[in-house]
Amino acid sequence: MRVCCGLGDKPIVFGLANQRRARRRCPAPRVTPSILILRSISSHMKTKFINGVSSSPSMSLGLLVTENALQVQPDTEEDRKEPLRPDQPDADTRRKAFLWCREFLHGAWKALAEDDFQISIIRGGLSNKLFLCSLPDSQDSVGDEPRSILLRLYGAILQMSCNKGDSRQSNKENFQGAEAMVLESVMFAILAERELGPKLYGIFPQGRLEQYVPSRKLDTCELSEPSITAEVAEKMARFHGMRMPFNKEPKWLFGTMDKYLSQVMRLNFTRESHLRRFNRLLAYNLPQEMETLKSLLESTRSPVVFCHNDCQEGNILLLKGRQSSDKQKLMLIDFEYSSYNYRGFDIGNHFCEWMYDYSCDESPFFKVSVQNYPSKAQQLHFIESYLRESDQGFNNLSPEDQMKLKEEMYVEVNRFALASHFFWGLWSIIQARLSTIEFGYMEYAQARFEAYFRQKKIWAA
Repeated sequence: MRVCCGLGDKPIVFGLANQRRARRRCPAPRVTPSILILRSISSHMKTKFINGVSSSPSMSLGLLVTENALQVQPDTEEDRKEPLRPDQPDADTRRKAFLWCREFLHGAWKALAEDDFQISIIRGGLSNKLFLCSLPDSQDSVGDEPRSILLRLYGAILQMSCNKGDSRQSNKENFQGAEAMVLESVMFAILAERELGPKLYGIFPQGRLEQYVPSRKLDTCELSEPSITAEVAEKMARFHGMRMPFNKEPKWLFGTMDKYLSQVMRLNFTRESHLRRFNRLLAYNLPQEMETLKSLLESTRSPVVFCHNDCQEGNILLLKGRQSSDKQKLMLIDFEYSSYNYRGFDIGNHFCEWMYDYSCDESPFFKVSVQNYPSKAQQLHFIESYLRESDQGFNNLSPEDQMKLKEEMYVEVNRFALASHFFWGLWSIIQARLSTIEFGYMEYAQARFEAYFRQKKIWAA
């Protein structure tokens, strides 16, 4: 899951191939035949897709896991088989992709013959499927049309929530799913206009056409490089400074966690290995533990800003041709989880990602390196870069006052890092039940909760 081509999705999610997260956070669950299911290949990226509050722009950022979604996910012998991971899309997907490109793009795309249409799967991205679509070298450009674009198809769970149903519940899910996609598309378009994300070329119910940005996603080990750490902090600060036309109440975090927890407490597993780990996780008394976490964070001051909510290496692109530059060599991508939220969560979540490498090719397809969690010195380097970008008065403060602000923020982000572990731990349990992606979701959930309790001893004492 790491090959970044363009925008990073959980493979880079916006288009990048190797994104562990795709496996980790964005599974392509098995649903009814009427739903387009593209088996993702996988890259690294936690594609998360469940939103707890319909009024939040992140609605489009979640899997929107519902009871119906859970009911169509049988845990059978067939589920144990390794999913197919083709390098080329099936004929039906290829045909649809060709028509979308011809209908939404201009110039040479209008005269493109279907046999000459080029498409390949970008590895990575679990909640979304990413494809690179291109004009053949033999076809001349007519004007300023892009020669290559990214096709993003929404994940099966989200699509399922948008399918028409006969019951009131289905109609409600249909509305929420449509709302989610509209909100996320509006956000994507605004970020594109502000040159904070890729251009948007087309949008339709099943997905959209995006700018292809020659790049690669960062590797986990690169997050600790001082120049990259500083630029990520600066870009996050600018992201946090945006005013977006969305609900500005910080409902996303615990609204989503409450919904995740409700789903988790109703899950059942028949596979022995899953059942054993699941029972071990339930022994943590997750409902009570969440209340303890809420109390801690309610007592922790953290500004509400427009957050990315998934700033991991798979969603940070290193732009081609700028690798040796000290500045402006990175681009944030994959805004599916973006919403107004607590600043501490966005930064704390990013710090947690330093520990997890999703590029592993062997089960459970991720590696935990606890020692890679940023040291205090590394965190203060990030925090200082962030404050210099976000607070115009920071440079005029005395060294003592600057350090006071940094120390306060240091406590803030590490407390909210606990919420990151809890959030993705719950998410991964659900994925273990829903996803057919080849990834150790239960093992990952266990790793996140172990990290939660380890760090809780330090930050919740």
